[in-house]
Amino acid sequence: MPKGYLVANIRVTDAEKFQAFAGMAAPAIKKYGGKVLARGPSADRHEGELSGTVMMIEFESKKAAETFYFSEEYQAAKAVRETCSDTDLMIIEGAE
Repeated sequence: MPKGYLVANIRVTDAEKFQAFAGMAAPAIKKYGGKVLARGPSADRHEGELSGTVMMIEFESKKAAETFYFSEEYQAAKAVRETCSDTDLMIIEGAE
């Protein structure tokens, strides 16, 4: 079964509140079997206008990634994130 990936580009507008979000999201990622593959603001951007922090999290499957995303724990964290950042977020199934 192919892995599932959550990919996000986050533009933080309030660093203090974002730290609260991160403190809520990290335990949920772990609980739902997520593994952070990449995270940081230093992505080499060769095309497009997006800026911000890029994050890629691997899950056992796309369904597992969606279970995490729609979980009560992550939705609570997401409510905080929405007050302190602008985010583009996608969930995609791996190629293999």
